[in-house]
Amino acid sequence: MKKIILALFSFSACLCLNAQHSPNDGHNHTTVTPATNTEEVLKFKETEHNFDKIPQGKPVYYTFDITNTSKTALKLDDVHASCGCTTPEWSREAIEPGATAKIRVGYNAAAEGYFEKNITITYNSNQTKQIIIKGTVWKAPEGSAPANASIDFLKKQSF
Repeated sequence: MKKIILALFSFSACLCLNAQHSPNDGHNHTTVTPATNTEEVLKFKETEHNFDKIPQGKPVYYTFDITNTSKTALKLDDVHASCGCTTPEWSREAIEPGATAKIRVGYNAAAEGYFEKNITITYNSNQTKQIIIKGTVWKAPEGSAPANASIDFLKKQSF
C-alpha cells in the first residue's frame, strides 16, 4: 500500500512540474517586483546596546542617536517596546533634515537573567526600524550589607 501511495505522489509531482512554464517556452512572462524605498532616511549611530551585567532592581538607561538624512522633516509616529519592562522616551517634534534626535530607553531590571528587548520605531506613517537593548541582570544579595566596623573605629580615634 505504501508503494502505491508513493508512486501516485511521485507521478503527481512530475505532472505538476511539467505543467509549469519555463521562461523560454514562448509565453509572455512578466515579473512584478514590489516597490521598495531603498533610501534610508533615518540613520542610527548604533542599533544595539549591551548593558552587560547590571544589578537586579536598579533601572538602567541608554540613549540612541538618530539622524534625519532626508531632504524633508520627519516625525517619529511611535516608539514601542516589546514589553512593559522597557520604556522608550522620545520627542514628538519633527526632526528637521540633517538634524539629530535622541531616543532614551530604560529597562527596569526586575527579573534576574539574560534579557534582549526590541524597540520598534515607526516613522513616515508606515516605515519601521528596530533597536535592541540587552544584558544580564544579576541577583542582588538579600538584606543589607554588614556594618563596617572600621568606620566606628575611625570615628572614635582623635587625630
